[in-house]
Parts: sequence; C-alpha cells; structure tokens
Amino acid sequence: MKTYFKVAGILGLICAVAAVILAWVNSVTAPKIAEYDQSQTLMALEAVSGGFDIGEKRFDDTSDTVSYIIPLTQNGKSAGYILELNATGYGGAMKLVASYDLAGEIIAVKMLSNSETPGIGKKSEDPSYMDKFIGTGGDGEVPTSKSQLSSDQAQAVSGATVTFTGISKALDYGSDYVRKQGGR
Repeated sequence: MKTYFKVAGILGLICAVAAVILAWVNSVTAPKIAEYDQSQTLMALEAVSGGFDIGEKRFDDTSDTVSYIIPLTQNGKSAGYILELNATGYGGAMKLVASYDLAGEIIAVKMLSNSETPGIGKKSEDPSYMDKFIGTGGDGEVPTSKSQLSSDQAQAVSGATVTFTGISKALDYGSDYVRKQGGR
C-alpha cells in the first residue's frame, strides 16, 4: 500500500512541476503571440485597404457575422469600409477581412484564420483564391454557389464546397451590410 502512495506522490509532484513550467512558458509567450497576431491583422488591413486611408475600428455587437468595421477614406471623404467577417467552413470558424466600396462592391479579401483541411480548404489562404470575389457585390451578386463561377473557378473550389460557401455567404452579408452603412 505504501508503494501506491509513493508512486502517487511522485506523479503528483511531476504534474505540479509540469504545471508550473507550462504556466511560466505561457506567461512568456502569450504577449509575443498577441503581438504577432496584431501585426498579422495590421498587414491584412493594409493589404485589403485598396490604397485608401484606414480609419478607426468600431466593434459591432449587433451581428454574428461582422466583428468590426473600419471606415476607408480618401482626401477626407468616405470611400468604403473594411469588415472583419466570421464564417464557418468545413473545419469550423474562419475569420477574414474584406474591403468594400460604398456601394458594397468587394475591393479585396484576405483570410485571417481558419482550420480548414490542408490542400483543400486551406487553398482559401491563397490570395488568388479570393480573386473570384473581387468586383462582385454592390449592384451585382457575390457568387454563393459554384454554378455562378466559371468552370476554371469552380474547379479551383472543387472538394472544398463548404469552405467556399462559408466564405461567399460571409462576403455577401458584408456587401449588404456596407450598402446599409452608406457613406456614414
């Protein structure tokens, strides 16, 4: 019986030491990870800004799809918006940033994070994947099904229909959202 208590005590001590080490590693790395995430988001915002001036971020707690909105200006006049959009793909939650002109037409899109399948849904991280959405929205439609794409574009999303659908529905929602914002 003493052996069981001795083994349990040793295992307990090992677990306690491991917990302390993990807590220390987390305290050292958490700020660096947060800083890295912030720099990646800033680079993504610059990439989708379309050369416009980026305004101040406003959070939107009225929508599950839009996390925040950032006005874009040119020479002090409203030119459009950047939205952080939440979508759901095959692997779960996805975050992307998209810029729109005042009419709701997509200027640029960039994937921020996802858990999609490597080699299939992960293709959405490639900038050329988002090209099919640029110039859509506004007066036209955002393609929300593969039948609305050219055959080459449809082949590019083949095998990742859930990913494509999640992204396209979020972008379509964003287009409608921006049209409702107007020049505000």
